[in-house]
Amino acid sequence: MSLRSPLRIHLRACRGVQNVRNLQLLRASYTTTPRTQHPKPLPEAETFDKTARPGLYYSRPSPKDLPPLRSKWPAILALSALGVSSWAVFMVFVGNQERLSSSIMQQVMNTIRDNAELREVIGEAVRPEPVWWMNGDPWINGAIHIPGGNIDLSFRVKGHKGAGTLYFTSIRRAKGEPFEILRFKVIADDGTEVNIATPRPT
Repeated sequence: MSLRSPLRIHLRACRGVQNVRNLQLLRASYTTTPRTQHPKPLPEAETFDKTARPGLYYSRPSPKDLPPLRSKWPAILALSALGVSSWAVFMVFVGNQERLSSSIMQQVMNTIRDNAELREVIGEAVRPEPVWWMNGDPWINGAIHIPGGNIDLSFRVKGHKGAGTLYFTSIRRAKGEPFEILRFKVIADDGTEVNIATPRPT
């Protein structure tokens, strides 16, 4: 047995002792020591021997009042007035078209076109004067009521020289009798009055 073996064993024993000491020092550095100088006071024990305090009470906001219902009568009246006005305008237009296309109107126009005196005053191509608010048609004022024996018309006529207003009135005095012309004339815009002579029946 050589001398090196006891030396190696001795060195290993020294290293083991050193390791044990290092381990003890490491454990000592990580251990906590109780603080005895300024100990932390313990919290006071709270006992609940009374009723709990009520929480904060918030009053519920009052609901807003609903807006008052608006009356529907103004809208109903407005729509009714609009409907009645539209119906009235339609009836006026239809009535004017009926008078314009009646046989009485055709006879009156044929008679004044053949009148030489009237052609001298307002010129040739005598025709009813159109108006813009009737969409280019002439406005025939008056009424044609043949069953009742009453015809009363007035409307504007024009030629290539001028224009005037025609008046035609005819009545039937009794049922079965012919119509009698009471007025048939044209008053020109310059004041000239032309009486239209009608041919007598033979």
